[in-house]
Amino acid sequence: MLGNLPVSSDARVLVDWRTSDDAGVYRLDDGRALVQTVDFFTPIVDDPIAYGRIAAANALSDVYAMGGRPLTALAIAGFPKELERERLTAIFRGGLETLQAADVVLLGGHTVQDPEIKFGYAVTGEVDAQRMWTNAGAQVGDRLLLTKPLGTGVIATAIKFDRAPASAAAAAIASMTTLNRAAAECLRGLPDGSVHACTDVTGFGLIGHASELARASRRTLEIAVRSVPFLDAALDLVEQNTPGGGRANQAYFDTGVVVEGDLDPLRIQLLYDPQTSGGLLVAIAEDALDGAIRALTAAGVTAHLIGTVIAERAEAIVLH
Repeated sequence: MLGNLPVSSDARVLVDWRTSDDAGVYRLDDGRALVQTVDFFTPIVDDPIAYGRIAAANALSDVYAMGGRPLTALAIAGFPKELERERLTAIFRGGLETLQAADVVLLGGHTVQDPEIKFGYAVTGEVDAQRMWTNAGAQVGDRLLLTKPLGTGVIATAIKFDRAPASAAAAAIASMTTLNRAAAECLRGLPDGSVHACTDVTGFGLIGHASELARASRRTLEIAVRSVPFLDAALDLVEQNTPGGGRANQAYFDTGVVVEGDLDPLRIQLLYDPQTSGGLLVAIAEDALDGAIRALTAAGVTAHLIGTVIAERAEAIVLH
């Protein structure tokens, strides 16, 4: 949508929409920069408090993916006139609980009447301008870490049609309400230069966001499909519950993907699954890998080694 608009020539703009990164970054001085992002969506679970918590975690994630610290948030909501006030209040309460857990201040917001409920936040954070992460710095030999399992899109669809086991629904909600704060703080604590690129896995699925990272970095990513973690029951549910976004992701990104070997097509299908409040995908220097995994594990974050960065090929992604 922004492709035909004039590009800013302000030298203080460090990151904008042109590399499809997670957030914009604007330099304040030699050391500090602002990180800004906005995200909102329709309900993906029935519980209004859980919906609010998920929306907040999802919006904050973009700041964590840049190596930043979120500071303030503005709520954005659309809702039908007939929506019960108690339900709307519960959505906002859930969001506020997550903001408070992240030490983020809610400054206010804006609401409009809309036929369908929509909720989310515009978030402002700060980042060290010399140590921020983008999706454009991956280097050959980097190892790829993923900090959350995939499958929230498929399970959310199954929830809508009462096809999701209670345990699968609970696991998906727990994953979506978990902040990427601990993972980002661990990675920021590593020696300078350890993290070469980072993005969070959201609506475009693992393949989509990995493709953007690969193209922005002018590299190719090799992904070991059997090493990619999935939420419980996601593989069982994917065939009948792939959301429209998953099909759209596969249609759009598939031309940049090559499959090597005999791989389970259902696992490949889940790689395109649109995630809400997904984990971080990190390209990390190989000599920093062991230290990163130890730090993440100590902080309660399960990091999965899923691949390697290789020299650029015609394809953005190689699955094997």
